[in-house]
Parts: sequence; C-alpha cells; structure tokens
Amino acid sequence: MEKGIQLYEGKAKKVFATEDPDLLIVSYKDDATAFNGLKKGTIEGKGVINNTMSNALMKLLEEKGIPTHFVEQLSERETLVKRVSIVPLEVIVRNISAGSFAKNYGVEEGIVFEEPTIEFSYKNDALGDPLLNGYHAMALGLASKKELETIRDLSFRINGILREFWASCGVDLVDFKLEFGRDHGGDIILADEISPDTSRLWDHGTKTKLDKDRFRRDLGGVEEAYAEIMARVQRNLEV
Repeated sequence: MEKGIQLYEGKAKKVFATEDPDLLIVSYKDDATAFNGLKKGTIEGKGVINNTMSNALMKLLEEKGIPTHFVEQLSERETLVKRVSIVPLEVIVRNISAGSFAKNYGVEEGIVFEEPTIEFSYKNDALGDPLLNGYHAMALGLASKKELETIRDLSFRINGILREFWASCGVDLVDFKLEFGRDHGGDIILADEISPDTSRLWDHGTKTKLDKDRFRRDLGGVEEAYAEIMARVQRNLEV
C-alpha cells in the first residue's frame, strides 16, 4: 500500500491518503505534548512503541469482538487503518483516582473505584477540551443518542478487556482515553491509539508510573518507562 499525500498532522501522528479512499496510513512521531500543547518535548522511540503496542492491543480487542480501525502494521512507525469520521469526543474511562479527577474533585490519587467511571470531553483544543455530558453532546450535534449508547457500551467492554490484560502484565490500568469514529457504513468503531500516551499505567506492586505522566510531571525516566511497558506487552502478546 503506497503512501499518498499528507492529510493531517497532529500532536503525535501524521495521517496520509492511500490509493484506496477507505484506507489511510498513520505514522507515529516521537513528539510529546502535555497540557493541551503547552508543554512540548520528545520521547525517543515513542512512536515505534506506541504504534506497535496500539496495534497489538487493537488486535486483542478485535479478537474479543470490539470493532476497530486497525487493518495492518506496515512498519515500525506506520499502520494501515480504516478511514473514519472521528466523533469529536474524548472518552475517558477511570478505574482509580488520578490526574484531573483527583485535582477537580479534591481527592487523593490511588482510590480504587467500586465501579469504573466514564467522562466525555469536547475534542476542541481552542476551548481546552471541556467536559460535557451526553445531553450536551447531542445538543451540539456531536453524536446521536444511539451512538452515545454504543460508545459507552464499547468503552466499558474495552475497559474490562484491557484491565484483565494489564493485570496479567503486573500493571494497574488507572484510566485511559479513547476516541471513536464512524466508518464508511456509519457504524461506530474504535479509532486513534491505545498507548502510554493515552493511558495511565502503574506497576501493581510499586505503583511506579509507566506512562506519559513521567513526562507531564518531570519525573524523569520517561524512555525507560515506555520501554518497560512495551517489554511487558511483548511478554504477554504476540508482537
């Protein structure tokens, strides 16, 4: 599959057309950003890790009946995906208090919830990705009621699958961000990526952070944390 013109460049990825209008090529970068792009840097080798890990987890989810945009990994940094129209919602599933949840609600990090929580934010950098609820999403025309129900259902199913997988790696899945899109038939499918960029992953025993929080909070050892989490995936999945 040949790479055509570049259609888009975001904070962490570039997207290219192909000769097939229903397929795109995603190329992962080493660029790192935080706080809505206010903090910028580079995490050496991040693009390779995020591409490879995301694809492995997408394949796992597909095997469990979750529809995704994944088609085929083309190289260390590039993957062939289905073209989708992204639903402009960031979906955050939380199992343990951390990050903005702890800050916004005045609780300490590390509280394990009895049930997972779900949040929507409006995918709009200019507005700072504000939180919204399903009624807001429908009022803004971002998604229909049926689509929101599908997104919630898929998100909780994904959470169950990923929690079990990460537990087998000795890792607590604290929280993670998902994005969904409409495929050419209008069906909702999982898109974007699943990686240490989009997930909070803590070592189960030590609670050491193995994700982008090390970059956000200047904790050091960022490349080492990404390499460690990738090694755990490789030990538990065919990568």
